[in-house]
Amino acid sequence: MKQALVTVAKRGVKVKVIYDSLGSRGQRHGFFRELEKAGGQAEPFFGHRKSPIHSPRFNYRAHRKIVVIDGKIGYIGGFNVGDQYLGKSKYFGYWRDTHLRIVGNAVIALQSRFFMDWNATIKGDKKRDKLVYADNYFPLSQVQGTTSIQVVSSGPDNDNEAIKLGYLKLISSANKVIDIQTPYLIPDDSVYEALSVAALSGVKVRIMIPSKPDHPFVYRATQYFAHALLDKGAEIYQYEPGFLHAKTFVVDDELVSIGSANVDFRSFKLNFETNAFCYDRKLVQQLKESFEKDLANCSRLDKGYFARQSLWLRFKQHFSRLLAPIL
Repeated sequence: MKQALVTVAKRGVKVKVIYDSLGSRGQRHGFFRELEKAGGQAEPFFGHRKSPIHSPRFNYRAHRKIVVIDGKIGYIGGFNVGDQYLGKSKYFGYWRDTHLRIVGNAVIALQSRFFMDWNATIKGDKKRDKLVYADNYFPLSQVQGTTSIQVVSSGPDNDNEAIKLGYLKLISSANKVIDIQTPYLIPDDSVYEALSVAALSGVKVRIMIPSKPDHPFVYRATQYFAHALLDKGAEIYQYEPGFLHAKTFVVDDELVSIGSANVDFRSFKLNFETNAFCYDRKLVQQLKESFEKDLANCSRLDKGYFARQSLWLRFKQHFSRLLAPIL
């Protein structure tokens, strides 16, 4: 992928990359030297090139996954750039994710989001490289699309928790079915109560989670909340072939959300996230069919599954639940 960026940079394409220092741990900035020599630019989020751990903003991570090409094509979803996301990790195995390709005027919102993040990231002498509005970045769209899309961003720079509020709206508007895929199920009180009310009121709430951990405490907390929501009437499914990393909400026949935000405290309060909320029956049907296909590769968790767990495992789940606000 780096070579693809280098190639287009050499022929004059303006290439700009923002990467999260902690999320890219193990990768040095020198990885981008060839791209910079070709005329591209790469900047670590918040400028943490040396030691992000020493920063007071250590907890504030760039979790957005955005690509914008020529201001005409945009990508948004859960997919990062790394070998494990291609299924090359022996531990994680097959990587199940969901990403959305957008053309049309919704790309303007993704481009604007990148502009704001880029201008907030560059520091010092590099401020002269700030992005400003220009027609070549925001070309008029000739696409006659049919999907209404809201691109919603949230992060610690704003107290509104806009994506969480969007999730709450989706849950409260459901009349029949809520299908959720998330690698981390650690909802705060408001989302937990909304899901509980939906399940108790007769809405079919189906939640799909991974079968293996990538973070031990996070996984045990996810198991805790899966058990709790199962007791409220939700259906809990565990994806078996590999690691489930998709972050999708599908509600009834009309609404879907695809983006970077998990159902957890960190995505709601600490990470910089972006989701696309889409209003399109055809897209909803595609996601429903995808969910059904994934169910064929899942095991359904029941009360017996949790009853058979050891006391030590249940202790770890309850202990991890106590850590939920900082996971």
